[in-house]
Amino acid sequence: MTELRLYDYAASANCFKVRLLLAQLRLDYERVAVDIFAGETLTEEFRALNPARTTPVLEIGGAGTYLSESGAILFYLAEGSSFLPQDRLERAQVLRWLIIEQTDVIPTMGGLRFRLATGRLQAGDPEAQRRFDAAVEVLGLYDAHLAAREFLVGGAYTIADIAGYAYIHVAPEAGLALGPYPSLRAWLARIEAQPGFINDLAPYPSNAQAGLARSIYS
Repeated sequence: MTELRLYDYAASANCFKVRLLLAQLRLDYERVAVDIFAGETLTEEFRALNPARTTPVLEIGGAGTYLSESGAILFYLAEGSSFLPQDRLERAQVLRWLIIEQTDVIPTMGGLRFRLATGRLQAGDPEAQRRFDAAVEVLGLYDAHLAAREFLVGGAYTIADIAGYAYIHVAPEAGLALGPYPSLRAWLARIEAQPGFINDLAPYPSNAQAGLARSIYS
């Protein structure tokens, strides 16, 4: 396998999902810590890796080839493995759930988790309530879809599940109770029982509230 280097931030679930797939694929890689709250994504050096100044970034081959956006990285790494179906429709369904994760999961529960942890919002703020209400709808969508199936696509564990798991399993950090969603909770447990599963997602650090993070939530 090509030499891999991952630029990531330990408390980012977008980064965690890539580390999880790398672990389950048993791929060796070099991990380069990037402190988003210390402004390390705002340097010109990091801008050369990713002009959007966000993590994660995967360097491929050590020759200046960089891939950003967690969904794209998952898709690249999973190619040719059981984590990405070969069937055309199932691949499209995986892409569908990757899009849902980015457009519905992250802005709601992911964004609320980030904003509460960094003091950008308080639990009683109208914007916090708006995100909370939207997140409840998204959790309901996942729970209903999983009521008749073990995994999101094709009856098998794929990168669609990895992407969804990353932020959904920490939804309680955004004040969202998972008790009302039995099918979703069973799905989370099935993911955690998969071979090679890790959960090294770190909590936000003490410098988060005063940090200079460049974030998709900002």
